[in-house]
Amino acid sequence: MTATLWQPASGCGDRCRPGAGPRATRWAAGLRVAAVFGVLLTGLLPAMLGGAMPRALARALLAVLGVRLVVRGPAPRPGSLLVANHISWTDILALVAVTPTSLVAKHDVRAWPAVGELAGRIGTIFVDRTRPRALPATVGEVAAALRAGRSVAVFPEGTTYCGAERGDFRPAFFQAAIDAGAPVVPTSISYDTTEASFIGEDTLLESIRRIARVRRTTITVITAPALRPVPGADRRALARAAQRSLAGHGYRLAA
Repeated sequence: MTATLWQPASGCGDRCRPGAGPRATRWAAGLRVAAVFGVLLTGLLPAMLGGAMPRALARALLAVLGVRLVVRGPAPRPGSLLVANHISWTDILALVAVTPTSLVAKHDVRAWPAVGELAGRIGTIFVDRTRPRALPATVGEVAAALRAGRSVAVFPEGTTYCGAERGDFRPAFFQAAIDAGAPVVPTSISYDTTEASFIGEDTLLESIRRIARVRRTTITVITAPALRPVPGADRRALARAAQRSLAGHGYRLAA
């Protein structure tokens, strides 16, 4: 596996975010940014305790940012592998708000203030894309979580895109579902603004400020019917089938 394949690059950049659309006032945007950190500080400890708190915290963070969440499709059963396209760090909040799930996230997230600590405490599985040889062990962690009845969400495109552009679903983590005999739930995530896109050299703080300046952002999460891989299934074929199943749910396949 080459470094290029292991670390896919998105062609999205600032040109994808024209800054158009209704804007929040400067005061409203500032209050939203302050509220994000307030929610993190007051909700971090309870969220570390597990239970329903991570879901409540995710919903609270979306709400104070002025983000409306729309959910459609069947509820994933526990022990499912959710495979979703990737646009922003807020995708994580949306998935956690929709259903109890652990996440596969890049190891850089560990260094994010408060968020990294929270991610580790709620069972996030970190993948280091600078170490391709570590991939089989990470896939094994995901399979073990699925066997234990925990749902896991993964972003198989391997990086974020602006929404208008897409990447191919990489097959590696589909092997975890095959090994665990777990259902695969294709999940489409879409936004009504490209301002939420987390791309290029964005930092978390810059992204929070950009989203806060939008008057109202809507995230739509649509789950497709689960795919049930048979033992010995081809992970590449499963990845293609999962991505194709999203085509009828507001998701445009990569050219």
